[in-house]
Amino acid sequence: MNETKVDLRARAQRVRGHVLRLAARGGCFVGASLSSTDLMVHLYSRVLRVTPETMADPARDVFLLSKGHDAPALYGTLVECGFLPEARLARHLSPSDSLYWHPNTAVPGVEFHSGSLGHLLSVGIGIALDARLRQSGSRVFVMLGDGELNEGSVWEACLVAAAHRLDNLVAIVDRNGFQANARTEDLIPLEPLGAKFEAFGWTCAGVDGHDFEALDAAFASLPARPGRPTAVVARTRRGRGVPRLENRAEGWFLRLTPEEAETMVAELDEAMTAEAARR
Repeated sequence: MNETKVDLRARAQRVRGHVLRLAARGGCFVGASLSSTDLMVHLYSRVLRVTPETMADPARDVFLLSKGHDAPALYGTLVECGFLPEARLARHLSPSDSLYWHPNTAVPGVEFHSGSLGHLLSVGIGIALDARLRQSGSRVFVMLGDGELNEGSVWEACLVAAAHRLDNLVAIVDRNGFQANARTEDLIPLEPLGAKFEAFGWTCAGVDGHDFEALDAAFASLPARPGRPTAVVARTRRGRGVPRLENRAEGWFLRLTPEEAETMVAELDEAMTAEAARR
């Protein structure tokens, strides 16, 4: 796809609207979903070599959402990119559908189940090794949460990926600075995060996760260094787009009424319109 930055911002705004409305359909993890929305929209619009028609193609790129609680942002992105009918969002948490708090492969476009943190980077390694053996050219992108990096399995996977020189593997960290209802640096400090990835044999770049031009540059040349897996640490804001939620611990999980959701959607539209006018 060749969307302009304006198109991407409009698409991301619609995805955020989907997230807020899902919070009125049984509740969902709003804060982290809003922080990762721009990343997912950019990946599906500008980076991933996959479409609804090529999901069965063994040479497609693969996206894995390791921080599975960001499923609302993924569902919204899949809707906006044509993988999932928008009407299904109305069945969120319904026994008649598979749209739950964490993604599963019964949802079109979802490659692997996730929810329990710390696992999908290892799954991504297996897929990347298979792609290499088949010489398919497929690339694997795994989105992790910054709090998820406290899982030792993540760093074991980093060592294995570097040992196998998996330069078709990309890890994206949604660095919003929160883990559940606390700040990451108040629990188990992660910084200097980029240096940690480099020490584990990866090439790492830092980027503003809400700047589509900066994201274009960060993903312009993959692998960033031949023979090494790539990590992109994207600095984001929890609750991005809704002023009352931005960078607030209590915005982690929300269960809204339909009226509250529509009020927040209106706040989102007003805030993003004002931001666009300042550019």
